[in-house]
Amino acid sequence: MEWYRQSKNDILSKLDSDLNTGISNSEVEQRISKYGYNELREESRKSFFAKLLAQFSDFLVLILIVAAIVSVFVGEKTDAIVILAIVVVNAFLGIYQEGKAEKSLEALKKMASPTAKVLRNDHIEEVPSRTLVPGDIVILEAGDIIPADLRLLESSNLKIEEASLTGESVPVEKSSDVEFSEETALGDRTNMAYMSTIVTYGRGKGIVVGTGHDTEIGKIATAIQSFEDETTPLQKQLNGLGKILGIVTIIICIIVFIVGLLQGQEVLDMLMVSISLAVAAIPEGLPAIVTIVLALGMNRMVKRHAIVKKLLAVETLGSTTVICSDKTGTLTQNEMTVIKAYANGTIIDVTGTGYEPVGEFKVDDKVIGPNSIGDLDSLLAISALTNDSELEETSEGYKIIGDPTEGALVTLAGKANITKKDINQKYPRIAEIPFDSGRKMMTTFHENYIPDNIISFTKGAPDIIIDRCSQISINGKVVPFTEELKNEVLGVNSSFSKRALRVLAFAYREFGSLPNEISSDNVENQMTFVGLVGMIDPARPEAKAAIAKCKQAGINTVMITGDYKETAFAIAKELGMAEEESQAMMGAELDKLSDEELRKVVKRTKVYARVSPEHKVRIISALRDNGEVAAMTGDGVNDALALKKSDIGVAMGITGTDVAKNTADLILTDDNFASIVSAVEEGRVIYDNIQKFVYFLLSCNIGEIFLVFTSILAKLPVPLLPIQLLWLNLVTDSFPALALGVESGDPDIMENKPRDPNEPLLNRKLRIHILGQSIAIGVATISAYLIGLNFYPDNINVARTICFATLILAELLRAYSSRSQKHTLFEIGIFSNKTMVYGTLFSFILTMAVLYVPFLQPIFDTVPLGFVEWRIVLTFAFIPMIVGEIFKFISVK
Repeated sequence: MEWYRQSKNDILSKLDSDLNTGISNSEVEQRISKYGYNELREESRKSFFAKLLAQFSDFLVLILIVAAIVSVFVGEKTDAIVILAIVVVNAFLGIYQEGKAEKSLEALKKMASPTAKVLRNDHIEEVPSRTLVPGDIVILEAGDIIPADLRLLESSNLKIEEASLTGESVPVEKSSDVEFSEETALGDRTNMAYMSTIVTYGRGKGIVVGTGHDTEIGKIATAIQSFEDETTPLQKQLNGLGKILGIVTIIICIIVFIVGLLQGQEVLDMLMVSISLAVAAIPEGLPAIVTIVLALGMNRMVKRHAIVKKLLAVETLGSTTVICSDKTGTLTQNEMTVIKAYANGTIIDVTGTGYEPVGEFKVDDKVIGPNSIGDLDSLLAISALTNDSELEETSEGYKIIGDPTEGALVTLAGKANITKKDINQKYPRIAEIPFDSGRKMMTTFHENYIPDNIISFTKGAPDIIIDRCSQISINGKVVPFTEELKNEVLGVNSSFSKRALRVLAFAYREFGSLPNEISSDNVENQMTFVGLVGMIDPARPEAKAAIAKCKQAGINTVMITGDYKETAFAIAKELGMAEEESQAMMGAELDKLSDEELRKVVKRTKVYARVSPEHKVRIISALRDNGEVAAMTGDGVNDALALKKSDIGVAMGITGTDVAKNTADLILTDDNFASIVSAVEEGRVIYDNIQKFVYFLLSCNIGEIFLVFTSILAKLPVPLLPIQLLWLNLVTDSFPALALGVESGDPDIMENKPRDPNEPLLNRKLRIHILGQSIAIGVATISAYLIGLNFYPDNINVARTICFATLILAELLRAYSSRSQKHTLFEIGIFSNKTMVYGTLFSFILTMAVLYVPFLQPIFDTVPLGFVEWRIVLTFAFIPMIVGEIFKFISVK
């Protein structure tokens, strides 16, 4: 039910409650039975066994299990143990990564208020918030966390901080008297108070209209649970690759087995060869290497202020084509800051950002003192005196206790060395007329400012204050506030507003003594105008450069915020995200669009303002329907749905709520938008590295198949025995491939456009290279084998050892060429990857051990090679690497 559209009396009647007495305890018990407790219910969780079983549904994992069984069958128990260990580790890592929705729900629970002040049985009592029911009358005071969704019944200067729910950058003024006849956006429902938001000012009373999952925050929790984790592009690619490899390998092994039988080979011998070939052909180390490389990438990201919660999210971020960012606290600092002032007919620029009271006053880019312009000092004094907020310095910096708008004024005065404590002691406040949303002004009375007189200072909405002023102070002299002067001031106010600044006006009035009747009508008129200030939640200084880098990398940036359109567009334009106001639209406009129309709109829109959580999800969905890989950044509860729905959710680590952080895939530890760009770069490097070692593994494995298959067809003796194939697989598929996974990446990687998310892991260029390399490896190795057979026709073990050593050395050298798809080995540096040097050296030492350690020779059927044999090996081992370098030169240069 749309409670914000109901009158107070109608709601009290429908919920059978009384404003003055509340409801009885017996009625509370009945309603708890009907509505349930005011808490977020959890969905039933999967059992550990169900989660474990789900981890073994991946096709590549199934192939690994088959490979382990095959290894046992051929007598290689050690290989089987290693393969099964990889499978188990991957399974437990997957289980560890599950349950983000459960953690999000737990965080939502923590945000709820533990207790609430309610009116029951005709008296006020404090009760556990979980016992609240529809119809309860809740008492609200500054500092309270709203315990449930409320329709306000009374309000006095009530302001509520709703940034975590709506994205609104400043506390919202609430009024119980407002009634709406039409559908209104969540952020504009000023007669409502929502669960988990915070009262920052004033007091009020409201009736509970929604509890638990019926609250706005409850709807978010329900939606989070309903979203299934979708597979990432890399997951899809690896799953598809695993299926193709498995099917192709099985077909080839069957063909090899049948051809061998037709040639008169022994059944058991061909069965062993076919099975060994299958084990060699399947890159069982691939999932482990992918996991290790992603984990190493995660560690590098931590150094760049980004924590990745999900391994595969690293790759997804690297393929991002659009980043949808919240404004408040993400692109801006979430700290209102005065950047403009107007006094004595002069516009003054104010430097400094945030709440730190450090900055300068400038006119035409020249620094001035606060006393050098008449009435600027008075404006600063009024800013600090008509103020109920406090500026506090902590170990983490400055923060404001109270209203952010007033906090900006305290900071402004602090930049002129005016502290709130000192100026209040010097000019004590003796009376006040509090701010209210009706008159939009606040007035305080002070003594000692003018000898023997009382002075009232007023701040508020410019149009109202200007209309109530009859005089203006210029150079310390009071002159009539003529229409000409008023129009000049209104023009300045308009220019500030067009820059999306929040503008306040300041005035004063002198009294011989404190008025007997302190009221707005009696005091807030015939005032003397002093000046204006313009403030804004400023953009993060580093965000503009980060957005420019995104553009260079072909990544589109979009702002999605609950703030007002004018403010949002002004920030977006300043950051270079948008150029024309036609690129901005309101959430209410989205409601009028069908999903098909929205898919067209998102192609050109850069700013979405006054949006609800549902709008954010629709925008993300439309972008993804258009083929975009969408990242969503945010820090509030209102961002959780979109974070979950996006391809990758990025939460702010400092200002972010627990809900956002637990829902997201990646957390920025410095809340810096620029760190997202660093994460994108790292993600691209990691994906490139994954491509490199998949390219390397497949070209080597297919080369091995080519070698054995060609030999069988040519009726040659089997070139490699099963034990040799297994050892070869262990030596070449592990250390060099892992070394490829830690390459630093091409220097121009952020100058490339994002890859097409539909592009396969092995694109056309890579497939051609793999085919070429596989043929080169196969031809080089079989050539060495044929020479060995010719030189040693009576000793098959020598020929096989030559073939064995040639293939291993060719693959180790081939790893160096695989380090870049574009740059030659001499351009990137032969020894620049130390891990590659150590990895290939270790693999070579293991190979030499098999050739020259006496007790290993009979196990592997090898013989020690002499100078003549090594000349054959080295002649052919370098061929695949040379071919790889020529390929790069032809395709790139």
